[in-house]
Amino acid sequence: MTPVLAITVGDLGRSVREAFFMFWETLWALVLGFGLSGAVQAFVSKEQMQRTLGNHGPKAVTRASGFGMVSSSCSYAATAMAKSLFQKGADFVTAMIFMFASTNLVVELGVVLLVLMGWQFAAAEFVGGPIMILLLAVTGGFVIRGSLATRARHRLQTGGHGHHDDDQMSGVTAERQEQLEHEPWREKLTSRAAWSDAASYSMADITMLRKELVIGYGVAGFLAVLVPTRAWNDVFLTGHGAWTSIENAFVGPLIAVISFVCSIGNVPMAAALWHGGISFGGVISFIFADLITLPLLLIYRKYYGNALALRLLVWFYAVMAVSGLAVEGIFHVVGAVPKDRPHTIVTTRFEWNYTTVLNIIFLGVFAVLYWLHRNRERFGGGVGYAIDPMCGMQVERANAPAHLVDGGVDVWFCSDHCRERYERDAARRHEAATTPSASPTAPGST
Repeated sequence: MTPVLAITVGDLGRSVREAFFMFWETLWALVLGFGLSGAVQAFVSKEQMQRTLGNHGPKAVTRASGFGMVSSSCSYAATAMAKSLFQKGADFVTAMIFMFASTNLVVELGVVLLVLMGWQFAAAEFVGGPIMILLLAVTGGFVIRGSLATRARHRLQTGGHGHHDDDQMSGVTAERQEQLEHEPWREKLTSRAAWSDAASYSMADITMLRKELVIGYGVAGFLAVLVPTRAWNDVFLTGHGAWTSIENAFVGPLIAVISFVCSIGNVPMAAALWHGGISFGGVISFIFADLITLPLLLIYRKYYGNALALRLLVWFYAVMAVSGLAVEGIFHVVGAVPKDRPHTIVTTRFEWNYTTVLNIIFLGVFAVLYWLHRNRERFGGGVGYAIDPMCGMQVERANAPAHLVDGGVDVWFCSDHCRERYERDAARRHEAATTPSASPTAPGST
């Protein structure tokens, strides 16, 4: 029994070590990506979103893609924002395009892909993202007919799913927020208040996605160490030419559905899949499929009803798989499909190289971001913003997807998902507070 136990403990140790050094390899890229994302979210006005996405014509699709690229990369937040846009009058297909751009055309994803997997995978994100958007725009009118969208909007507007109050900001705060949005770029870039808000976006996104990142790196470490290549070969076809590419591209999203890992957390898992033998297109379709993980499918069901949620699953699945296959075809034509699979995903020891130097530099950048975030009220930041108490995401009060009043205090959330978690916790706290304590045992009783 002792040797088996030793081997098991050794494997677990190597898995954790693999996960840590995957994180170490991409640490500077994560800080850079989250820092850029926070700056863009703070400096780019979103006031025209609702009134410029009323159809899925070329201009609206372009605007939706641009708005998505400058939004948070969190899949849950993107889903909630797309729902809010649709609820307020945006075209359904265009709202879905916004959601896809939010998770597949953001800077932080590309930077992490570049560092952990190579330039081909980073380039594939920005080639495949527009392909998915084009497919959504072309097929959306056939998949989502007017009656379905009308019923879904009616469900949101009358079913109490949004809990959004357009008048939830005070007049003074709303006026100040509007002034900030219209400030010239030169003033924004030299404003400590604006930079403190940008830092707060960055810190909030890191807080919000910490669980996804831990799960993603952890699972990837275990997959890389504990799952042998022959096991992957049982799942993915190999050596069958075009059939291999097709099968892998359609199996990739299936793994995403059951993996529960979305946003940037699926990049280390993608590295483990590539190491295990899945095709280039299969890896890309897996990365694209972060919007059909099981928790998100349940959210679609709640937002839009069973029929439309099922249609979204089939539609998204097909678009993601076809896009992954198309990217592989394009890269094959230009000779850009990577040929070599590394024997190891990362070096599992500390080395004095460019990664270590960049990590030290960007740990300093992280310290500055944290300092700005902690002192933003002193710098005049935080006007019109709130922090989601459940996930830690920073949200604009005027555009928060969910809101409630708890004991006379306004609380804002990044999504209905977080609001519902808050309500469940509040109900448990109330029940615990109102449940009488057990009477102490009387002396001498048995």
